[in-house]
Amino acid sequence: MIRLLLADDQTLVRAGFRSILNDEDDFEVAGEAANGAEAVAKARELLPDVVLMDIRMPELDGLEATRQIVADPRLADVKVIILTTFDLDDYVYGALRTGASGFLVKDTEPAELIHAVRVVARGDALIAPSITRRLISEFAGRVKRPDPGPELNGLTEREREVMGLVAHGLSNDEIAAKLVLSPATAKTHVSRIMTKLGVRDRAQLVVLAYEAGMVTPGWLTP
Repeated sequence: MIRLLLADDQTLVRAGFRSILNDEDDFEVAGEAANGAEAVAKARELLPDVVLMDIRMPELDGLEATRQIVADPRLADVKVIILTTFDLDDYVYGALRTGASGFLVKDTEPAELIHAVRVVARGDALIAPSITRRLISEFAGRVKRPDPGPELNGLTEREREVMGLVAHGLSNDEIAAKLVLSPATAKTHVSRIMTKLGVRDRAQLVVLAYEAGMVTPGWLTP
């Protein structure tokens, strides 16, 4: 059972998401929050698997709420999906850097919403990788690129290759097929990379890959 927390200041939006998600046998909407501060408090109280977090909320916005959830060691297993519109792309990039696991636009189709929640809950891949990596590649180019740290220097050539494929939105199974590995081996590589770099999930790994200059958009043939 995937337990969910819905954070949005609009009652009708929360009701719409609740109606869609509660129809799924493996979903349970454990609670709702009308602002960011309430979202953080409810996350600590309910320990949901996934939080659907709006960006624009009173008292505490979704970006700061996400930052507080990700920083809390008691909430290490809580994943955050940012709900946004395309005119808030700068906020989306900031949220991904902060530790959100992905994002959805508010007018997404119900089937995509359901799929995205399941994907993030199992920590397997980014939501809508084609859209996510477009945002990351665009905004990573606008920020000052840090020098590669010693952690990046500690990656093997194979791990760098795997990290590049993750940055292009490939799942573990797709990485395994491309590199002629078993899915279990691909998963082990990804887990080892995240441990070495100290990142929370694949979303942060993608951001780091672009910021460190390890990936150039368009170099990989689909």
